Amino acid sequence: MTGPLTGVTVVSVEQAVSAPLCTRALGDLGARVIKVEAPGGDFTRYYDDVVHGLAAHFVWVNRGKESLTLDLKSAHGAHVLHRLLDRADVFVSNLAPGAAAKLGISASDLTGRHPDLITMEIDGYGPGGPLSHKRAYDLLVQAEAGACAITGLPGQPAKPGPPMADVCTGLYAALSITALLAERGRGVGSGSPPGPTSVSVSMFDTMTELMGYALTYTRHTGIDQEPVGMGSPAVAPYGAYDTADGHTVVLGTTNDREWQRYARDLLGRPDLADDPGLATTADRVDAREHLDAEIIRWCAARTLHHIQAAADAAGIGNAKLNTPREVLAHPQHAARDRWREIVTPGGPTLAPLPPPVFEGRGEAPMGGVPAPGEHTDAILRELGITGDELTSTMKEREQ
Repeated sequence: MTGPLTGVTVVSVEQAVSAPLCTRALGDLGARVIKVEAPGGDFTRYYDDVVHGLAAHFVWVNRGKESLTLDLKSAHGAHVLHRLLDRADVFVSNLAPGAAAKLGISASDLTGRHPDLITMEIDGYGPGGPLSHKRAYDLLVQAEAGACAITGLPGQPAKPGPPMADVCTGLYAALSITALLAERGRGVGSGSPPGPTSVSVSMFDTMTELMGYALTYTRHTGIDQEPVGMGSPAVAPYGAYDTADGHTVVLGTTNDREWQRYARDLLGRPDLADDPGLATTADRVDAREHLDAEIIRWCAARTLHHIQAAADAAGIGNAKLNTPREVLAHPQHAARDRWREIVTPGGPTLAPLPPPVFEGRGEAPMGGVPAPGEHTDAILRELGITGDELTSTMKEREQ
């Protein structure tokens, strides 16, 4: 695919998930991504070794990149990085608090030296607050932002399974970068002065945004809603129910018209449909336990196939609760041919195509996962670093 970001070069000093997911998303859109790693490599490479010796986290967010190893604490490593940034369009980092400034690669450092460079800093809590100095990992930020308190069951808070703080921060960062690239493109030849080229996204601000419904509800009621497991505090009936053949079906309604179909056409219970005490969403939320008890009994007497067929016929949203193994073999993915083989340093694996599907452009590039420093020699030569300087850089990398 010739992606919409073809011709854009992104350089990153990144680790863990948020920034690597940001840059991988840009790469999926066609950008060239050069990942600058310390000589030992991104520590996320070694979380586990389940993908031919590489960590599942690393394989997930680092395909399609070029790996350049540099010691950024050395004058020579920093010099090489700046030569690379002279040619780059975007720089992304997500280092520990204060680390970028110590290396001289904070947004304020780069703005004067590389005025045309778009810089993205991803951090934990944003500058200027009492938590700004703290390290921020996905679980810590989700807990601080209240997400764990509204997940799980009453008295049993839980972290949502996917690393939502990392993932959504990375996607907000990628969105912000594409917005600045679009602004730059619109300004070409117009005579308008360029806008600021530095942007930052914090994980805490991102999770606060994702908490929007819960925070708005609490602000106007003074009530901290309790988590309801597979349900929703906002609507009912809405949840997961065991079937007669050992599966779990998820059923839900989101408005009063759906409730009427749910009660009459799916459950065969006109008495529930006509009950004035269940007429509104708020009424049904108050009666959640009563409704769930009725639906539990109804589902327990029927197979998953019967329930889903009846729900489809009634126009009621439904799904099967799947495990990760079942998702790997999901017929929806198979029918749409969504898995592709990618290479890793240890051998091939499968990865899903990225979510955006661009009509008429073909598939997104599905590049491999680089070994540490795999592209160092080629990138250095591209920068004109040869001879004794190349030898010096190689020795520094190996130390």
